[in-house]
Amino acid sequence: MPANLTRVALIQMSCSPDTQANLDKAVARVREAALAGAKLICLPELFRAQYFCQREDHALFATAEPIPGRSTAALSEVVREHSLVVIASLFERRAPGLYHNTAAILDHASTNPDNILGVYRKMHIPDDPLYYEKFYFTPGDIGFQAQKTSAGPIGTLVCWDQWYPEGARITALKGAETLFFPTAIGWHPSEKVEFGERQYDAWQTIQRAHAIANGVFVCAVNRVGHEHGDVTHNGVNMPGPGSHTPQDGLEFWGGSFIADPFGRILAKASHDKEEILYADLDSAEVETTRQHWPFLRDRRIDAYGGITSRFLD
Repeated sequence: MPANLTRVALIQMSCSPDTQANLDKAVARVREAALAGAKLICLPELFRAQYFCQREDHALFATAEPIPGRSTAALSEVVREHSLVVIASLFERRAPGLYHNTAAILDHASTNPDNILGVYRKMHIPDDPLYYEKFYFTPGDIGFQAQKTSAGPIGTLVCWDQWYPEGARITALKGAETLFFPTAIGWHPSEKVEFGERQYDAWQTIQRAHAIANGVFVCAVNRVGHEHGDVTHNGVNMPGPGSHTPQDGLEFWGGSFIADPFGRILAKASHDKEEILYADLDSAEVETTRQHWPFLRDRRIDAYGGITSRFLD
């Protein structure tokens, strides 16, 4: 592959109740992507478990782990073996009673013995029906991040962050040329018929807009499958409540995609199947696009002070 091209892979996967089985699957999928030539690989949000934030349950804090920890150790073996960069979204136990929704960036070229180049802690934390994340996660306190990886300059934001242009802009201004959005988003089954198409379209549109406004590649990776938030961790079952009817839980809509700096879709996954999505990204496209659409050049940075206000009354 030419030196200016980097093969990116997004791991669109379903998640079982068993946290160890999910980690094993993730490691296997990363290895499969590496064998297909990928050098920059992203897993979906909180891939080690079914999406447990559908309920507030103190027992589920037991599924959190330190960084570095078991998951980063398992993934770092593949990272070293195949000379990769891998983005892994994890439920981080930072200290007793302090937890984050964190993306660890592993790079084979990192001098860190755990291959952890850096972390990003999710900044925007939702609190909506079946998305009770404020119960579990403290908002990130290290700001928006960009990393100079062995596969190029990247930035990672997580799920709810994807709706905020400020996060994408700051990450791009810090030097990221590809933005990754590990995600866990889906339909409430009872709402899918009426609202499903427009919800997915809005989700894709806002992220394509980040690509256009910043002249960057955007890679959004979601999970698939109908989940009730059942979790089995270290042999302990923590099932979700309810009767588990088709109208309970969340149906994760997949639809992972990769967009270029013009917002064009380079690759898109299905809504209901496990897939590895690939695209070969040309680093020269970022500069070429920004030369023709010089949005960064023409920003009126002297006029944006109001953006840091909650509302301009």
